[in-house]
Amino acid sequence: MKTLKTFLEKHGACLDSFEFAKDLTLEQFLETCPHGDWILWLFARTNPKSSFELSLFNMAIALGEGKATREELNVVARAGYAAYAGYAAYDAAAEKQNQKQTADICRKFLPIEIWDQSQF
Repeated sequence: MKTLKTFLEKHGACLDSFEFAKDLTLEQFLETCPHGDWILWLFARTNPKSSFELSLFNMAIALGEGKATREELNVVARAGYAAYAGYAAYDAAAEKQNQKQTADICRKFLPIEIWDQSQF
């Protein structure tokens, strides 16, 4: 059973995600990860040629479906970041719920069968 530890170290995972996942297999990680962004980060590094899947999850469903331009995507991304950075009333419970929902969406659309597991 190979854990994710070496891969996470090599690719500079953030400390929180590293501590969560270092002793897990990919399958265990995907089943239990509470953060969609961590799943997306790992998927992007293990499946760099999967641009279709990645574009759908990078807040770009319209782009992935050919209904938006890259510039439109960039405008939305900048606006989203500005809203997040300027959010005055931090709600930890709402953030945690959003992270779980995002992780559940990732699990649904990024099943283990499409992952390149050769790096583990």
